[in-house]
Amino acid sequence: MSTQKPIAKDLQKFIDRFEPAKFKIMRSGIEIRGVSNIHQAIQTAKDIIEKLKLNLHISHSADMVSYGGFEVNLR
Repeated sequence: MSTQKPIAKDLQKFIDRFEPAKFKIMRSGIEIRGVSNIHQAIQTAKDIIEKLKLNLHISHSADMVSYGGFEVNLR
């Protein structure tokens, strides 16, 4: 029996379009990890969110950049 909560529709649409290789599901969204070109990945994520009009936002910090990561969270 799985105790995993279902993923919000906007977040699932983002995952399907962005197709991250490594990500971790969190309470408020996902953390994408292992990105080699972080700036390009964040811009691509922003473009997808804008184009699909998803109720999501991106957050990142210097610490996350050190391991090639950023978060996509529900608004």
